[in-house]
Amino acid sequence: MKLYKLTYSAILSRLDPELCHDAALGFLRLASRLAVTRGALGACLVKADERLAVSAFGLRFSNPLGAAAGFDKNAEAVAGLAAVGFGHVEVGTVTPQPQPGNPRPRIFRLMEDRAVINRMGFPNVGVEAFERNLHRQARPFGVVVGASIGKGKDTPLERADEDYRRCLEVLYSHADYFAINVSSPNTPGLRELQTRALLERLLRSVVEHGRELAAQMDCPAKPLLVKVAPDLDLAQLEDVLEVAVQCGLAGIIATNTTLNRPPLKSQHYAEEGGLSGLPLKDPSTRMIREIHKRTGGKLPIIGSGGIFTAEDAWEKLKAGATLLQAYTGFIYEGPCYARRTSVGLVRLMEKAGVRSLGEVVGAG
Repeated sequence: MKLYKLTYSAILSRLDPELCHDAALGFLRLASRLAVTRGALGACLVKADERLAVSAFGLRFSNPLGAAAGFDKNAEAVAGLAAVGFGHVEVGTVTPQPQPGNPRPRIFRLMEDRAVINRMGFPNVGVEAFERNLHRQARPFGVVVGASIGKGKDTPLERADEDYRRCLEVLYSHADYFAINVSSPNTPGLRELQTRALLERLLRSVVEHGRELAAQMDCPAKPLLVKVAPDLDLAQLEDVLEVAVQCGLAGIIATNTTLNRPPLKSQHYAEEGGLSGLPLKDPSTRMIREIHKRTGGKLPIIGSGGIFTAEDAWEKLKAGATLLQAYTGFIYEGPCYARRTSVGLVRLMEKAGVRSLGEVVGAG
């Protein structure tokens, strides 16, 4: 871990962030293709500990920490991410047609703030190529795979449901759950889909299509979750939660990146895009706590935002999260991040006298 941090500070931090991301993904992609085993990655692998197992929306997770959408945009490195200790991997966000995303540069490190600003704009290979990638992926260590689905940049809001339904249809037999991304700040107009009328229309259409696909395939309906922005006010959040419950969604992912700008030290603080990392930790935890309170703990929450340590993860679980996701913490902490967080969670459980994580998650 110290070696990674030294390397990151001395070398990687001076390179283009997107180039570094592509290189890291390339390593994980190679690991996936070679079907890397636990032994091959040595100390970076998380040891199986039954106390970390969590059940949510009909699925069993070997541990609560997952890789957030955006890291593996094209479903190329599921096995590699599982091998370094993530209990689930959310791939995407994918759209029906390939799209390049926004012009570069579009990722900015805020080293002094332990943060990242990105304005990627859903670059991806399109759902057909994405499906082929996902179909080829190995599923080692019981990893759960979620697919984040979105609308194309040029798709009008009134036809957004067609994009989500198309992605759901192509990927239905390959993913364990689906995340409906309506909260990225980097696709023009997308966040308007969080308004009550548009969201209700979208979710009803997608949920109905999911049930139709499940009936056609003679399988249980796959869990559908919606990912929300941390910038919603309480009235907007209440609308989202009411619609989610009424439409039968399986859970909420809280949260996406933020457009808000707290006091920041980095020279890149004014760049456009979504802010993630340490400045998002407290806002996302407050959102988790609010969602848990307003739903009475009946709607599972995947907590995301500013998780760098086991203590950060524990805080979100105690606030009401059932599962967790990380991206920026993984970037800054390195390949042993998931292992270290899991080991730390076990220590915190032992300190609290908790026999299994199931006693803690979603408690609020």
